[in-house]
Formats: sequence, C-alpha cells, structure tokens
Amino acid sequence: MASLASCSSCAITGSNSSDNRWSMASLRSALPPPSLRFPKKAAAFQPKPKPNSNSKLLLRSFTGLAPLQPFLFPNSFPEFTSFGYCFTTIDNGGRVFAMRHGRRVPKLNRPPDQRKALIRGLTTQLLKHGRIKTTRARASAVRKYIDKMITLAKDGSLHKRRQALGFIYEKQIVHALFAEVPERYGERNGGYTRIIRTLPRRGDNAPMAYIELV
Repeated sequence: MASLASCSSCAITGSNSSDNRWSMASLRSALPPPSLRFPKKAAAFQPKPKPNSNSKLLLRSFTGLAPLQPFLFPNSFPEFTSFGYCFTTIDNGGRVFAMRHGRRVPKLNRPPDQRKALIRGLTTQLLKHGRIKTTRARASAVRKYIDKMITLAKDGSLHKRRQALGFIYEKQIVHALFAEVPERYGERNGGYTRIIRTLPRRGDNAPMAYIELV
C-alpha cells in the first residue's frame, strides 16, 4: 500500500510538471512482480515429448496375423519365435493346414439336433424292418450309420454294445443285431445296404428310394 501511495504521489507531482506525462519508471516500480499479478494455470493439454530418433522402440509390428520380423527380439516375445505361430490352432489341439474340401455334411434341411434324431430313427427302423422307403438324400445319409452299427455288432464286445445302445432307440433291436450279425455278415467287409431308386413322391415330386439290408 505504501508503494501505491508513493506511486500516486509521484503521478500527482508528475502531472504538475510542464509535460503532463506519467512517469512509467515509477509506475513499474510500484507494481507487484509479474508472478503475483498473473499466476500460471495448469495446462489442459500438454504435448508429449517427441521420441529420440536414436532410441529403438521394442514394439510388435504385424501384417495380418503373422509378425513381420518375429526373430528380432526372441527374449521379448517368446510366443512369436516359432513358425507354427502362422497357423491357426483349433480347440482340440490340432492344426489347420488346409481347407475342408469334400467334407460336406448332408444337412437334410434340419438343424443339427433334429438331423441326428432323424438319422437315429431311420437307422432304428431299417434295422427293425430290413427295408424302408425314404428320400434319396436321407437314404444316402443314413447308409454309413447302418454300416457302423453292423460293424459294432461284428465286434461283439460290451463297449461296442453300449455304443450301439446309445444310438439305436430300441434295446431289443440292439440285442437281436448283435446276435445275428456275426453269422449273417461275418465274411462280408462293408457294403451292408442297397439303395434302389423308385418313382418320385406325389405332391412335391421329391426323388424317392428304397434302402434295404443285403
């Protein structure tokens, strides 16, 4: 306050002078220092310092799924040091090396659970009656399951019998199958069924066929 008073007295005396101008030197000396007049505020955004061009950044560089140079830093990234990293690992631990050409599953216009139930029902009826009439697609799809059940019956062990019981709906058919198959198909290796084409179905014109046991 004393400095301001002295400044005002200096300004008054200066005004009485002949030039009627402020004395800037006395005014500057009377003001507080700049650090007290304008306190610095925290910056909302502070730019990050630029990295030194001489320093090497140990960052992973990828193109797709495989690293560009996986053997540069073997101690930093041990999971990228093998060539097998470039292949896809599936859940059961195997490796995928090629596409599944020629491994199409007959869908039969059903979701997976209904498709399995349909095949189990057709297998049960064919083993029960010996011959059934169905569409050609279903006959072709059920053929390998019939051959599998007959192969299980030719083995005759308790484990194979339990596997057949878990697939065929009727228990009596399983016991009859295991009793008759060794004598009927003992000398035959595969080809236990026969598909005979017949007239298309009336109504939707679906191709039909008979499938029977040989």
